[in-house]
Amino acid sequence: MFPSFLPADTAQLTEAASINAAQMIQQHPIQTCFSADPILTTYLQQGTDGVPLLLLHGFDSSLLEFRRFLPLVAGQRSTWAVDLLGFGFTDRPLDITFSPAELKLHLYHFWKTLIDRPVVLVGASMGGALALDFCLTHPDCVDRLVLLDSAGFATSAVPTKLMRPPIDGWATAFLRNPGVRRRISVQAYCDRNCVTPDAEICASLHLQHPRWQEALIAFAKSGGYNFLADKIDQISQPTLILWGEQDRIMNRKDAPKFEQAIADSQLVWVQNCGHVPHLEQPQITAHHILEFTAAKS
Repeated sequence: MFPSFLPADTAQLTEAASINAAQMIQQHPIQTCFSADPILTTYLQQGTDGVPLLLLHGFDSSLLEFRRFLPLVAGQRSTWAVDLLGFGFTDRPLDITFSPAELKLHLYHFWKTLIDRPVVLVGASMGGALALDFCLTHPDCVDRLVLLDSAGFATSAVPTKLMRPPIDGWATAFLRNPGVRRRISVQAYCDRNCVTPDAEICASLHLQHPRWQEALIAFAKSGGYNFLADKIDQISQPTLILWGEQDRIMNRKDAPKFEQAIADSQLVWVQNCGHVPHLEQPQITAHHILEFTAAKS
């Protein structure tokens, strides 16, 4: 049985990792300092040992990104994956602007409510930018940092001045188109065979959540993480940078820029891999992260 808050199309999942992850998704009301009512927040949690891993997904995605990766690390580490504010299956209240500042505050209150001890923060793509921003504001909450093909240096792909009616509605309608989403998925992988029907369902289930379009438009209007590039050299946590050698979505030149900017960092290229190493090469990604988290500072 799947949780009742997931859309009916969840029943079409066929891959064991996808089915298991969807069945384990939980909701918890997270009280924040910027919304009158608690925000029903969706998350996954497995494992009990060691410094916890906290996994942050990418743009217009959900925690299902980590469906293949999470079971590989949960046997050795307490592991959490959360749907970020405005994304996935987490509720999208009417009184919220879904700005990076609110994403960071929501993440902090989630961490404080359910974890409340230093974590290894793992951010994929846009989730990497949020992880960087979180580390800069709450350094005591983060023991180590892992960036997976991370945003942070890149500017917004959509100029904020264009995100106004009716263009904003056209842009999100375009992004909802199944053919467009398939092309994006193909771009995300090195091996196009990874774009299975199950993978396409996982990548689009969250589009059925109420106010998906409004939240996406609001985040785009905020400018996203354009403000981070000049602050990345202030990161103090030991940092592992994992980057798919065949990434066609994020600029590969950003990987060595992260390594140069962050004093205590190491860069590992993941071979035969595109933009999502946690999906395309989950075993190798898990190996590197577990090795990194086990090493002494």
